[in-house]
Amino acid sequence: MRDTGRGVDGGNIDKSEKDQSWIPNTIKKRVCTTFVEDSLSNGALCQCGGKRDDHSSVALGDYISTAIVNRWDSAQHSSEYPTDAFGELQFAGGGKRQSYFLRLSWDTPPSLVYNLMIAHWHLPAPNLVVSIVGGEGRTKVKTWVREVLRQGLVKASQSTGAWILTEGLREGVGRCVGEAVRDHATAASSVSVNKVVALGVAPWGLVDNRQQLVNPEGSFPAKYFVQNISQESYYLDNNHQAFLLVDDGSVGRRGETGFRAKLEDYISHQRTGSCGSGSIDIPVLCMLISGDAGMLERVDLSLKSSMPWLVLAGSGGLADFLSDVLDNLSSATAVQSPGEGNAEASPSVNLKDKVAERVKKHFPAKKEQDKLVELALSIYQMRDFITVYHGEQEGPNEFDTVLLKTLVGASKHHASVDACPYNEELKLAVTWNRVDIAKSELFNGDIHWTYEDLEDPMTDALINDKPQFVRLFTENGLNILDYLTYGRLESLYSSVAEGTVLYHLLQRQLVERLGTATSNQQDLPSNLAKIGAVDKITLFEVARALELLMGDVCQSFYCDALGLEDISSNRGALRRASKRLREECSYRKEQCQSPWTSLFIWAILQNRSEMATFFWEMAGEPVLSALSGCKILREVSKLEEEMEDKLSMKELAQRFENLAHDMFSSCYRSNESRSFTLLIRKSTVWGGTTCLQMGMSADARLFFSHDGVQSLLSQIWWGDMERHTDVWKLLLTFFCPVLCYTNLISFRKQEDQHQGEDEDGTGKDSDSLDGHIVFSFSDANPIDDDAQGSLSPRTPTIKGRRLSHRPPKRSVIVSRWRQFWFAPVTAFLGNVVMYFLFLLLFAWVLLVDFKPPSPSGLAITEYVLYFWVFTIVCEEIREIFFLETRTWRQRVRVYIQDVWNMCDLITIVLFIVGVICRMFTWSYELGRDAMCVDYMVFTVRLIHIFAIHKQLGPKIIIVGKMMKDIFFFLFFLMVWLMAYGVANQALLYSYDPSLERILRHVFYRPYLHIFGQIPVEEMDVGKEWDRLCTDNMTLIESGQEPCRTLYSNWLVVILLVVYLLVTNILLINLLIAMFSSTFSEVQANSDIYWKFQRYTLVVQYHSRPSLAPPFIILSHINLFIKRVIRKVPSIKLHHFVLELKGKAANKLKTWEAIQKEDVLTAQNKIQRSSDSERLKRMSVKVDGVFKHVTESRDFDHRLRALENEMEYCSNALSWIVDTLAQGSTFKPPRRPPPSRDLFPSSSNST
Repeated sequence: MRDTGRGVDGGNIDKSEKDQSWIPNTIKKRVCTTFVEDSLSNGALCQCGGKRDDHSSVALGDYISTAIVNRWDSAQHSSEYPTDAFGELQFAGGGKRQSYFLRLSWDTPPSLVYNLMIAHWHLPAPNLVVSIVGGEGRTKVKTWVREVLRQGLVKASQSTGAWILTEGLREGVGRCVGEAVRDHATAASSVSVNKVVALGVAPWGLVDNRQQLVNPEGSFPAKYFVQNISQESYYLDNNHQAFLLVDDGSVGRRGETGFRAKLEDYISHQRTGSCGSGSIDIPVLCMLISGDAGMLERVDLSLKSSMPWLVLAGSGGLADFLSDVLDNLSSATAVQSPGEGNAEASPSVNLKDKVAERVKKHFPAKKEQDKLVELALSIYQMRDFITVYHGEQEGPNEFDTVLLKTLVGASKHHASVDACPYNEELKLAVTWNRVDIAKSELFNGDIHWTYEDLEDPMTDALINDKPQFVRLFTENGLNILDYLTYGRLESLYSSVAEGTVLYHLLQRQLVERLGTATSNQQDLPSNLAKIGAVDKITLFEVARALELLMGDVCQSFYCDALGLEDISSNRGALRRASKRLREECSYRKEQCQSPWTSLFIWAILQNRSEMATFFWEMAGEPVLSALSGCKILREVSKLEEEMEDKLSMKELAQRFENLAHDMFSSCYRSNESRSFTLLIRKSTVWGGTTCLQMGMSADARLFFSHDGVQSLLSQIWWGDMERHTDVWKLLLTFFCPVLCYTNLISFRKQEDQHQGEDEDGTGKDSDSLDGHIVFSFSDANPIDDDAQGSLSPRTPTIKGRRLSHRPPKRSVIVSRWRQFWFAPVTAFLGNVVMYFLFLLLFAWVLLVDFKPPSPSGLAITEYVLYFWVFTIVCEEIREIFFLETRTWRQRVRVYIQDVWNMCDLITIVLFIVGVICRMFTWSYELGRDAMCVDYMVFTVRLIHIFAIHKQLGPKIIIVGKMMKDIFFFLFFLMVWLMAYGVANQALLYSYDPSLERILRHVFYRPYLHIFGQIPVEEMDVGKEWDRLCTDNMTLIESGQEPCRTLYSNWLVVILLVVYLLVTNILLINLLIAMFSSTFSEVQANSDIYWKFQRYTLVVQYHSRPSLAPPFIILSHINLFIKRVIRKVPSIKLHHFVLELKGKAANKLKTWEAIQKEDVLTAQNKIQRSSDSERLKRMSVKVDGVFKHVTESRDFDHRLRALENEMEYCSNALSWIVDTLAQGSTFKPPRRPPPSRDLFPSSSNST
């Protein structure tokens, strides 16, 4: 039954809107071709309703005989012709909004019409179709029916994205629906609410002013004039989006209604979603409002095709008749005992009599009541597909729930035997996103759901962003480990919407893998056309996209599944991945190793806030996961072009940073030692990164400002010394190292560092995490070669971890020496002191000893300076190539990304250029210039050193941000400066070929004007000034200065005034305002900025050797021997990266999960105490009370039916008693008992 419709008009449906010449050739109209006289009109009218003059000669040929023997029938007495009314419709005075319309024959295939509306008219595919039957005519619609249509039907249709089918005329229910759709569309946001389509299916012959729509070539648009629009009439309603004008050849009557039923049946067999991509058929519901007896046949025909109906009881007419039959007769049948009536015919006859009685009651004037009774009985047999809605009593608020239950009730009766009877209800609930109905009706404990039942709804909920259903399925039996395989993860990424940042990232990686990428990025869409759509996305594209976003902060994802863990180069990975993906990919059937984390990344990349939050709650390592989500969102926001999406991504990123901050706060309050381990724990899920590394990469300033993070950094910064040691004591000990053995500097005691390790002789469990982490440098020494094989990377001196081979305990002299000199704060002070000495030496060389090349050679100070810079170069090389956590490409990339490292490279390059140039006489001055500039850059480098200071650090950040403001200021300044400079030069000098003077006068002189350097003799030329100049063209060309022009001097003065006004007042004050804004912004968060910047400096000096240049060369030699020759791993490295395995890792994860539960509980408690949540809970309670009242109303109906049966039985018994008493055949032995009063209390009271 599912028809795509391409066989009929597939070649035409893609044409432009204006080119619709195919429509008359495909779609027809009907014209009466046989005049059948209407006996009541004296031969003036045909039975089709048309006048005799309107019929052609062929139609009038044999009208006498046809009028005698026939009754007019559309199929026999009308013929098809190409339609002459189609296109766009614009209502006069109704604004610029246009509707679509089409005149078509009643036997037009519904597949053709449906695909025309979807593909050509571009109506959104419906998730629900509600066809309103009845309510025609000019009878006034009841007030409560209007409210049900407005607050119930249209509002429910908005939440589902529905089509509402009416007659489309400005009368009755059609007008009410049109006005409700208009009002809801005006009040609702087009982005957040699904669009409701009001579709009118009207008889062509009944529409007023239909001749305005006739145009054989189509109307684009047709002007449609409506008269007396305040009154109900047969004009088309201007609030409908489309009109199907069904033509059966008749005029002035409602005519054929079979086409609408066929269209409803066809739509009910199509799939929901774009291009039929949904998981269920489009639900179609017929809604009966009032109506006459003639619609019984229409209802019966739809019910036989299993079409569900919703009857609006109390609306009058046929709706009241059906509600009376279904409510009362169903209750009467339910209370009959099985023993009543031995034959099956007795209840049938009884039921038929009751139906006939109600037909006479509701339709007393109708003829052929036997036919109505048969139709009513047929409808009664299909009562399972009918729901009676007492809208006047229940109200319109939960009308969407009524719609869902009506459709579900119908779907249960024609579901397959093997299928779960509740699957259709679940699919409808997911499609409409009604998790409340799913919880109350489906997941209340009465139904056992299997994994197979929840698999497809889970996929639907994930793709369509319905996190509440994802949570519900997870809590009710869906195992995420079984569900999420790598193949299903690929299908989730393949479902990404087009136009998003993630879609373009994946497509770009797909093009690169398939080898169709071009250097011109504009050719990307053509390449995508060659390779197909996004359904070819694999894990390789996902991994490459994540690598592009995450950078070098972590290793690539999904390398194990793709078999790329041993390949470091991009080209090698690309070749192997392409080769493996061309083969059979067995990895797609494997279970995803970290399913919740993978889903979290998938949701984050699509900016799905609620779903990402749920996946974060379910995933492990919550602190690192939140920081990773923050990192991804901020990187994606940089690529997003839509401002609204960019802001929402930044907001969600800040939310996850706040979650990371709150999580770590809970961990820090619970256990300080474990929280420190948490910060430096190497994650196996997030590519070997740590919380500190991810937080730094994510620019998580709030996270770094936490006291726990700063406590860890301070502990690393001070090493084994007390944190509150005065700086002057450190400087004094630095110049007199013997003082480190005195009490001038306080060190932490050894028993504090190793307390508890050997308390019991055996020490604590090697996997214990309860100790206090102490980063000690006393044992960070070279280890013998025989001990290297048994030493794992987990060898920091952290309390609670017993090393396999502890280094021998050193003497107090060696230990104290190492504790002082190996601390990062000592290395920092040493570098500061030596850097000042370096600058003094550099200045002395430039000012005193930097002489031209001579046979005697260079000065000794200059040789010392060269050697000093050589050691600085060695240190830069060490920073690049001796980091053990990355490949050499990643090291170089990370090094270049730092601004201060780029500054170091500039100083080194300038110094090398200066040294080379100063060696030759002809380039000596150039070398001197290079060295002078280099000295300035070396001096500016001091700014980074003082970033560790709590007061100076934020000021340095302010200066850096103000530099960005200066660039914007210089742009505006250059505009005015060039405008004024060129005009001023042209006005003052009529001819001046000297390029040097032009550049000075155009740029340099106006720049000096800003600071008050205004030479009057150059501006006011009306007065004679002692200036040598000439007007001789030859002398001017030879280089002499030309005389200034007197003619336009007045304009020069005016331009000078305007220029100074703009630059000195407007632009300078603009710059001051920008500086003030930047200062206020940074100063308000100065503590956060400083703490965030402090991490970089701590990491830098923690990894640096203890000695400063030029003595650092000794450390470099020692480091080269240890790392390159002896292959000794770094101990200090593990102060920032700690790899946990086995029991210790499991304990930390369990403890972190407990802290996450505490945080979520606290957040839920705060949320539940809010006023909105209290109102929501109160609303739920009120709904529960309302539900109980509704159930009691059902019991009341049953009791009333039982009372009716009891009354009938009592009357029958009374009749039997009276008959027997009056007859003489049977003489009872005693008289019948007297009647008793059933309610004596009431009689007494009266």
